[in-house]
Amino acid sequence: MNKYLTIVSIGLLLSTGACAQEHSDEEVPDAVKTAFSHKFPAAKKVSWDMESATEWEAEFKLEGNEYSANFLADGTWQETEHEIKKADIPEAIKQTLAKDFAGYEIEEAEISEKADGTVYELAVEKGEEEWELVFDANGKLIEKKAIEEDDED
Repeated sequence: MNKYLTIVSIGLLLSTGACAQEHSDEEVPDAVKTAFSHKFPAAKKVSWDMESATEWEAEFKLEGNEYSANFLADGTWQETEHEIKKADIPEAIKQTLAKDFAGYEIEEAEISEKADGTVYELAVEKGEEEWELVFDANGKLIEKKAIEEDDED
């Protein structure tokens, strides 16, 4: 499992390296910093990156957990994500996994909060098969994407 997470982390770093470059606090638009501080007043150890040409991402600690939050340059909040423990996955999602993904092991679980609602993103694995699954809180599978070996590099 640690190997898998390391590979995924390296892949994410490499794939976002072209556009995600750490920026100093002075480079972040005032509207973004203001919106962030209102939404997350207790955030600690904040670092900023450009997620895309129009979106800023803050990585930070909150209540001992690692979070990321994305904002448009005008300060409009887009998304907040943080990893969760397997025990914190809603029972409805666990039931769907047991029924439709029997034998798969959960490698990673995250909550993704957006203006239109909250979803749960899970990386699951069974042998050589790996999937990224997105569920609503009621256990409905919203998206299923194969994780290819190239995605992990």
